[in-house]
Amino acid sequence: MPGAKLAYPRKVDLARTPTPLQLLDRASARWGGGHRLWIKRDDLTGCALSGNKVRKLEYITAHAIDNGYDTLITCGGIQSNHCRATAFAGAQLGLGVHLLLRGSSDAPAEGNLLLDQLAGARVSCYPVREYVENLDGLFSHWQAHYAEQGHRALAVPTGGSDGIGVWGYIAGAEELGRDLRAAGIDLAHVVCATGSGGTQAGLTLGAALHQLPVTVWGINVCDDERYFLDKVAADAADWRQRYPGVPRVEPDTRVLDGYVGAGYAKASPEVFALIAELCRLEGVLLDPVYTGKAFAGLVAEIAAGRFEGCRDIVFIHTGGIFGVFPQSSGFNC
Repeated sequence: MPGAKLAYPRKVDLARTPTPLQLLDRASARWGGGHRLWIKRDDLTGCALSGNKVRKLEYITAHAIDNGYDTLITCGGIQSNHCRATAFAGAQLGLGVHLLLRGSSDAPAEGNLLLDQLAGARVSCYPVREYVENLDGLFSHWQAHYAEQGHRALAVPTGGSDGIGVWGYIAGAEELGRDLRAAGIDLAHVVCATGSGGTQAGLTLGAALHQLPVTVWGINVCDDERYFLDKVAADAADWRQRYPGVPRVEPDTRVLDGYVGAGYAKASPEVFALIAELCRLEGVLLDPVYTGKAFAGLVAEIAAGRFEGCRDIVFIHTGGIFGVFPQSSGFNC
């Protein structure tokens, strides 16, 4: 599986990689329908930085430092994994972090929000309507605020998903290629939760660049198929614009729609039950916002015959463990 030799931009080493590729024997017997189910343990990228976001932040923080930024401004929901990872990356590197969060300022300080505060991030909460309608204005306001104080603030988009952040999973795809070779896997489907699109964009670009024998699928946990087809294309275009010397590849973007349920961060009783069953079977913990919904979608797609003709399926565990605790009432333990 040789691929293109890429000139990666500089990164800051934040993640503990490579992460393991683990065969799920009992889950394969339970849900695999004749397939072998594997899990790429990107929940193990580090303790408080656990999950997919830190791979992107390795490149984003290096870009910030190299270009004279001393503050990171980013955004997400009250329990955003990306915002928590950014808060800890900033603390590790001595960068200021300001989080623009969607939701009530009266939200309990638990889960990711508690960790944001412990890591010293400044938090500003906005009602959903104001956040959605004026996010660009909020970024501009706070960048101007920091400029007046003699600081330079970098606006980091939702999920760290842009042409800089995609490098994290272009590199992650290269790592996955080594995993596949070591496991003797000649053909596989790769499935991940997609919420801001950057992980899927990086994996899809990386699969093409490194000529991996895989098909990458994103299972959306918000929005719809059209949104993510457009978002992956936009991230790829931004990547090419920022780095004009990169090889010209077009991402083969595939989205498995229909598993959002009642809405973002709203999981059904069936998803909570599946998370608990997988935890009992394999000692692997998913979350109800991202990975739990995506794994439920994967199980449904296997049952529907989506992956017939290919023995191996790799699920990318993108983390999110701290999102379990604010939704503990959903589990029937």
